[in-house]
Order: sequence, then C-alpha cells, then structure tokens
Amino acid sequence: MQNHPKLYIIILVGIATFFGIAVCWVWFDTVLIEEEMQFMSSVHTLPTNQLAVQLLRLKNQKQKPVKIEVKGLYLTAYSAGNSKTVDGILDLIDETELNAIVIDVKDYSGKVLYDSNVLLVGELGLENNRIGDTEALIKKLHEHKVYVIARQTVFQDPILAEKKPEWAMQSKVGGLWRDRKGLAWVDPTKQEVWEYNVEIAKEVIGFGFDEVQFDYVRFPSDGDMSQVVYTNGGQERYEVMRDFYHYLGEQLTAQPAWISLDMFGFVMERYDGMSIGQRLEDAVDAVDYISPMMYPSHYPVGHLGLKNPAASPGIVIENGMKKGIPYFE
Repeated sequence: MQNHPKLYIIILVGIATFFGIAVCWVWFDTVLIEEEMQFMSSVHTLPTNQLAVQLLRLKNQKQKPVKIEVKGLYLTAYSAGNSKTVDGILDLIDETELNAIVIDVKDYSGKVLYDSNVLLVGELGLENNRIGDTEALIKKLHEHKVYVIARQTVFQDPILAEKKPEWAMQSKVGGLWRDRKGLAWVDPTKQEVWEYNVEIAKEVIGFGFDEVQFDYVRFPSDGDMSQVVYTNGGQERYEVMRDFYHYLGEQLTAQPAWISLDMFGFVMERYDGMSIGQRLEDAVDAVDYISPMMYPSHYPVGHLGLKNPAASPGIVIENGMKKGIPYFE
C-alpha cells in the first residue's frame, strides 16, 4: 500500500486543532498563549488522568475583560451595599449609554470595605464591610453588562499607618507625620505596603471586578512637608513611584482584570515628578490605563494666563490633553 504523508499531516493537524479548540476556546490574546503552546507540545506524553487535570485547569483560567470606552458612575461602598440604590443606578444604566461603575473597596480612611480574607486585614482589624456580598453584587452588575471597577487607595492609609507605625511616614519632630487633615500616610518606600495592596487587589479581582483602579499612588502633598522624614535614600521620589508602578504591573499582569492608576492632572504637562513623584513616562508602560485628574479647580491662579482656571475648563483640559497624549502613543 502506498504511503500518503499528506494525509497523515492532515489527520495530525485535525487532532491538534481539536485539542487546541478544547484548551483555547475562552482565550484570545491573553498572557496564557505561551503556556498553551508548551502544553500542546507535550499533550501526547501525559497520562489520561494528568491530561484531564491540565485541561480542567486551563479551562478554568479567566481572561481579561473586553476593552470598552468607559462611561461610568462612582459609588461609595455604602451606596454599593444598598440594593435600592444599586437598582436605581441599574435602571439608569439600562436606559442610557452608561456602562461602568466604580466602587470603593479601600477608601481614604484605609478601611477595607468588603468581607476580606487577607491575613493582615483580620489581624489588625482593618475591615469595615459596607458592601455586603461583593460577589453577588458584581454578578448582578455583570448581568446588566456593567463594567465594574474597584477603587483602591494606596499610600494615604491612616489606619494602617496607625496600626503599623514602622510602615508609616515619620515626622522630624517625632511620631507620625500627618497631613493638614490630620491623616497619617504609609511610606511609599516600604515593600510590605506594596505587598499588602497587591494582596487586596488580587482578592477583589477574584470576586469578579473587571479593573482595579489605584488611587493616592504618590507621596503626600498637603501639610508641613518640611517636617517629613523621607526614607528613599539615594532614590528620587519619582524613582520610588516608578518602581511601585512596575511592581503592580509585574504582580497583576496575569490576573483576569485590567490595572489602572489615578494621577494628578499636572502630570499631563509637567514631567519632573513634582514633589509627589508622579511622572507619566514612568507609568504608561507599567499599567493598562491612567486617569489624569485634570480638575480645573485644582490649577493655580495664573495657569495658562487664566485668572480663574476653574471658569475655563475647556482651555485647561485641552492644554493638558495636547501635551500629555504623546506619552500614550
């Protein structure tokens, strides 16, 4: 009988395609592609029981959400935990082009606002569950095709600073340094603080959040800054923040959610890091999205020659967009 190598190739390709579909049916352009290739190259060597386990593990891997143009609303944790409020918001979303909701999971107080299993949260009593059943809430929002964003404050964390003073920013006169509102901040140079916030982010992603938006990712700016003890050694403040942004990216890139940062509006037109350590160029390649907070009311008198920048929002925002957009290209 004559051999038909082309026929063998077709059969082998068909078998490989079948297994490829079985493994990749929920995958598109995620970071798991390389793992899939390695897995498929060794499928024929696996015993049946190991193959079943591997297939199940890969099938259960979640992909990142589809990217959309976000048009959303912000909810405090209290509002998110109120079913009547949520139902009213969903009615509005169903009738309009709104498609996203931002929910506090850790706010300016440093309190964790959901039922958390993060070890440090329990040990230090950092939880104040205002949301209730977070997974059920996200499931409900997803049923209405809502893109759900978790807002998580980072270095403005007065409760963690009080509970762990060795992780807090110190004052030259002794004790914890406090801003003009009397709030203590954790020290952005402390690796323990980085790890703690990544733990929280991974936990809320596990609930189903589509994105984690990190806020207060900077050194403090308000209060008697001359009394702050900086522990960054030879590093500039922007270098500390750059390392933190990249740490977030490295730790969370494989998670089934997007990662974003809130940044001071001036980053769009000032590139020196300012006193807070924020530079666009240090963040654009580290995370998925950046929200420059270009509130016209936050710009000083005389900015762009304006007596009152808040009265000319179009001019302020257009200027920032023109100067900052090249960093995203």
